[in-house]
Amino acid sequence: HMRSESSHPAALSPLLFLEPVITCHITLTCVLCESLERPKSIKFSSELLTHLFAISSFVTSRVKDELLEEIRNYKSLTETVEEPRILLVGQIGAGKSSFFNSVNSIFRGHVILQATSGYGDTSVSKRYRTYPVQDGKGGKSLPYVLSDTMGLENGDGEGIQVEDIISVIKGHVPDLYEAPITAHDDRYREKPCQADKVQCVVYVLQADNIHIVKKSLLQKFAKIRSEVNSMGIPQLVLVTKIDEACTKVRKDLTKVYRSRYLYEKVIQLGKTLGAPISSISLVKSYSSETELSLNVDILILKALQQMLRATDACLDDVKLKCRTETTSSEGFYPLFQ
Repeated sequence: HMRSESSHPAALSPLLFLEPVITCHITLTCVLCESLERPKSIKFSSELLTHLFAISSFVTSRVKDELLEEIRNYKSLTETVEEPRILLVGQIGAGKSSFFNSVNSIFRGHVILQATSGYGDTSVSKRYRTYPVQDGKGGKSLPYVLSDTMGLENGDGEGIQVEDIISVIKGHVPDLYEAPITAHDDRYREKPCQADKVQCVVYVLQADNIHIVKKSLLQKFAKIRSEVNSMGIPQLVLVTKIDEACTKVRKDLTKVYRSRYLYEKVIQLGKTLGAPISSISLVKSYSSETELSLNVDILILKALQQMLRATDACLDDVKLKCRTETTSSEGFYPLFQ
């Protein structure tokens, strides 16, 4: 016996980013787990259970392999930007550095700590950092760059300032630059090229404290979003620490898109930030784990896949603007106005 989908509002929402094959895996796992708690009238032989779990594991592993292959083979749409930049912006402790470490861990094949991450009320990342991701130990760098900044804080004069983040997005700020950012600094790029600029902005928030994000911090997000909108750069939202927000998800990560609690939190977040639900990804990063997990990897890779697709949209727009400007400068005008 299987419960109808209507009993799982999250499963019906646009949040179900995972491919149908992953949905099948989630459903299969839930059915198996729930069936074990059913009365004795429903029985599965141990042999059948073994085969079903083997099929479930095979499907999950195959999905991860397909995501890895797509991301490894990613190619920028323009020669002027060979490595698109993805900027992570968020409050202190939101999990920006942990997300990068998790991405790096997946491609290294084991849990690794490269970007400094931690907890507390003070930002761990003091400088603007760009992190290329290597495909395995000593392998080639993958064709994209994740960028991390000092965390946003509630006070007006605390943490990285909105103006500094805009300077980073516009490409004025080099790697290892420490805030505050000033145009009088020798390293400040007065005229950045397209490759110096950010092609996708990702706002990072914790799932377990979405409801207590202070108004001053939301105002900073709103200012950044307004500026980025005017630049035509895609914006996404990354919700981290989903396992700390929902007990069911902590016990079984495959239930992330069937959690009513997380579904309601994401709806609330979308309204608060003015972001479409389809732009929000849910992840759990590696923190205390020492070994990789297929379910953790798939959520992280799906989020990264969405970011790379967003950079493609940005580069498409850049190419279109360049063609339009070239056509106008060469004096080609329509015959009829």
